Amino acid sequence: MKTLLITGGSRGIGATIVKEFAKNAWRVVFGYNRHEDEALALAKETGAIAIQADLTKKDQTARFIDEALMQLGHVDALILNAGTSYRGMFSDMPLENFEELFQLHLLSPTQILQGVLPHMRSVDRGSVVFISSIWGRHASALEAAYSAVKAGQIRLCEALAKEEGSRNIRFNAICPGPVKTAMMENFTESEMQEIKYACALNRLPEVSDIAELAYFLCTEKAGGITGQAITLDCGFTV
Repeated sequence: MKTLLITGGSRGIGATIVKEFAKNAWRVVFGYNRHEDEALALAKETGAIAIQADLTKKDQTARFIDEALMQLGHVDALILNAGTSYRGMFSDMPLENFEELFQLHLLSPTQILQGVLPHMRSVDRGSVVFISSIWGRHASALEAAYSAVKAGQIRLCEALAKEEGSRNIRFNAICPGPVKTAMMENFTESEMQEIKYACALNRLPEVSDIAELAYFLCTEKAGGITGQAITLDCGFTV
C-alpha cells in the first residue's frame, strides 16, 4: 500500500489532501498541533492516523517523525503543509513572529526531511511536495516575512530536486493564490470579493484544486516532474 506523511493535516488544505489520498486507498499519517477535535474527526472519517506535535519544538518534531515512521513503515510521499502567516508592516513585526514562521516553514521541514529521506533513498523512490505560496514567487507588501520563508521553501525544493534526482526522489512545490481558509479569516467580505475579481477566472482556488494537484504530483503519472514551483491561483498573478 502506498503511504503519505503530511504535516498540518487537520484543517483546510491539509485536511482536504488527507481525504484525497485516503479515498485513493493510500495509508495516511497526518500531523496536527492544536485542533484535536477536527483531527480526531478526520481520522475517524478517513482511517488516517493523527499524531499531535508542536513543530516549533525540535523534540516534538523528532517524536512526530519516529511515530509516523513506526506507523507507516515506509514513506512514498511527504507533503510539507504546516505553517502560519503574519500580516503587517515588517518594521512593526515582533521577532518572535518571524522566528515562528522560520521554524514552521523551513526548520521543521528540514528536520522532517532529514528523518524521511534516508528511507526514500533506501528504495530509490519518493515524492516530496511543499505547499508554498504565490508570495514565495512574487513579493507581497505586509507579508514580507511570509514571502521570505515561502521563497526559501521553493529554493530548497529546487536544490533537493537536483541532489536527489539520481535516486528517483522528486521534489515539487505548489504555490496557491488566495484560498478561503483560516489564514484569510481576517479579510472582510468586500476584500475577498476584490481578490476574486482580480483572478482571471473570477474565482478563488478551491482547497480541492490544491489537493488534487498534490495527489497527482505524488503518483507515477507525474514521474517526469521535479524541481517545479507550480502556481495555482486562478490567474491572480497573470
